[in-house]
Formats: sequence, C-alpha cells, structure tokens
Amino acid sequence: MAAPRQLVLDLAARPALGRSDFFVSPANALALAQVDAWPAWPGRRLAVAGPEGSGKTHLAHVWAARSGARMLGAEELPGLDLGAVPDDAAFAVEDADGLWGAAAEETLFHLCNRLAARGSLLVTGREAPARWPLRLPDLASRLAVAPVARLELPDDDLLAAVLAKLFADRQLIVAAEVVRYLALRIDRALPAAERVVAAIDRAGLAERRPVSLRLAGEVLAAEGGAA
Repeated sequence: MAAPRQLVLDLAARPALGRSDFFVSPANALALAQVDAWPAWPGRRLAVAGPEGSGKTHLAHVWAARSGARMLGAEELPGLDLGAVPDDAAFAVEDADGLWGAAAEETLFHLCNRLAARGSLLVTGREAPARWPLRLPDLASRLAVAPVARLELPDDDLLAAVLAKLFADRQLIVAAEVVRYLALRIDRALPAAERVVAAIDRAGLAERRPVSLRLAGEVLAAEGGAA
C-alpha cells in the first residue's frame, strides 16, 4: 500500500530581505558597494541591472530600509500622486525596464525632475537604462546618465548560500550536503533555486518526509535532472 500523502496548500514563503540576509560574493559585491555609496550617488540616481533573480529586489529593499525609500513597481507609476511627493523623498522603482505605456514613462520623468535636487531614485531592470525601449526621449536622457550597478549570475558560493536561505525562509533545516548536492546540479540562476526548493518542500510535506539527499535526488529526477 502506498504511503498516505498529505494535502499541501501552496502557500508562498515569506522571503527574508534584510541586509544580514544579503549574501556577498564576487557576483554582487561591486553592486552592493555602489548602493552603499548613497547618498553620494552622482545625480542622486542609481540603476541596478542584472538577470532575473540575481538579487535586484533584495538589494532595492536593503537600500530602502536604510534610506526610507518608497518601493514601487513600474506598473504602479501611473497612480502616483506627484503633488504629494516631497522633493527630498527617496523612491525605488522595480522592473522599470518594463514600463507600461506613456503614462508610466511620463510619471517617471516627472519623478526624476522632482527628486533631482534633494531626493534619491533607484531603478531596477535586466539591462542598463540606455538599453531600455523608452519612447520618451527626455526620460531616456535622464536615466542614461545614471550610474549602473550590475549584478551577475550567482557563483557556487552564492548559489549555495541562496539555497540555504530559501530553505530557511520555509522554516526548513537542511544538511549542508543537500545544499551542495543541489548547487552542483541546478541551473546557475536564482529562479531555478526557488523552483527546486519549492518542489522539495511540497514533496516533503506531501509524503511526510524530511529533506534529505534521497528526496532532493527524486525531485530533481522528476523535474528532468535540473531546474
């Protein structure tokens, strides 16, 4: 008789996004140093660029906690009340390379102007702003001169640290050998790590099994050998 399976509710884990949870490696050390240089950013602006899941959101949260910045997704820009924004405010706009339409670009342009003298602006995207498909030339010129903090895909040490953190976010204590096993076999990208950890968590809960090398291997095999 097959072992009973537990009903698993697909509840998202709450990520830890504090400074102490940001693991430093050669893939992100320079970008972190550039963020930490605030408030001495040239032009009081900084763009953080990197592949999906490279840590842009985490780095933006680290800066927001220090600066008191308001976090916005680019899709929220059209609803921003610019009249209520002080000229010494700080804003972090995520996924700004995916701006939706003229209204979002117009709002970001006016936000740049509002914050130019005394405020601070951080934007994130997969590429540097000079490569964004912006339709508003004035906005493109303002963002193109912002320094760019580049994040790279994680190296071995960073990927292992991220895997350990993802398990911890789900309140799972996992042996170091399991983390090393996964780090050597999954794609070198943080979304892959997130998918594998979520799949292992679901399988462990459903089958009422602890996270082990055997369970990790079974999950990887079920997913084609790698995330």
